[in-house]
Amino acid sequence: MSVGQELLDVPLPQMVSDLAMGVATAQEALDNNSLQTTLELAKPENAISFVPKIVGTINPDTGESNITQVEAKDIPLIAFIRPTWYQFSETTIEVSMDIKTSMQKETNVKVGFKAKAGWGPFSASIKTDVEHNRKFGKEVHGTSKLTVKMVPVPPPPLLLPEVDIQVLQPANPTPPVN
Repeated sequence: MSVGQELLDVPLPQMVSDLAMGVATAQEALDNNSLQTTLELAKPENAISFVPKIVGTINPDTGESNITQVEAKDIPLIAFIRPTWYQFSETTIEVSMDIKTSMQKETNVKVGFKAKAGWGPFSASIKTDVEHNRKFGKEVHGTSKLTVKMVPVPPPPLLLPEVDIQVLQPANPTPPVN
């Protein structure tokens, strides 16, 4: 079976339907991957110790310094790292065919003459050979091209928790020394 015939045998609606189902399956796999990454980053065992504030004071009279650290908290990685989500933004199918047909005619005529003369009756003969040839040729070249574009998109709005990191103030702030 030729390439051109194979391309013609696939109906366009079937080709478009197969492309759409392929995109849907791939989109589902991408979404599942981003969701699994989000869930992994949100696990408590993947938390990091976060120090929201360090306060340093220096007494200019005595040169004494004091460094106070607000207690560290374990915060899930999802507060700092957002997994990337992707979406197929465009898909294109291009099918092109180049069909070339040719026909060649050839006719050959051969004529021969033969004559005999002698003491008896005269004889002559003419021989003709006619040959007709027709040659048909067909060349089919086909190509198909599938282009898919993906773009990053924000995660679904209700999937990720709202993360609000507040800077804690010490209960008894140290007054500035003059």
